Amino acid sequence: MDETTIWHNPNCSTSRFAVELAESAGVEVRLRKYMLVAERPTRDEILELIEILEDPPTDLVRRDAKFKGHGLTDDDVVTAEQVADVLAEHGELLQRPILVRDGRAIIGRPKDRVGPFLGA
Repeated sequence: MDETTIWHNPNCSTSRFAVELAESAGVEVRLRKYMLVAERPTRDEILELIEILEDPPTDLVRRDAKFKGHGLTDDDVVTAEQVADVLAEHGELLQRPILVRDGRAIIGRPKDRVGPFLGA
């Protein structure tokens, strides 16, 4: 079995839920704290993630006040390339948590998606 990775923001309750569920199910995970500068994904890594993502690429982008504050609109994140460009520049807009396992990836929202993906 491939390693399970959770792209994690410890300040997010949904992200913490995914980590706690994995731990309680005995699933070993590698945490990628993507908000840390040293762990920020590159444009190429985001494109690789999109290739295995079971969700639409545009769903990776959080549409919150920061999104609007950067002057972005939905038209700016239509294609995989646009999503990768935006997230490489504004990593804080990455939806969380992202779970990666066995060559597949999902966005762990809503929370009820996490258990079945982890086999928990």
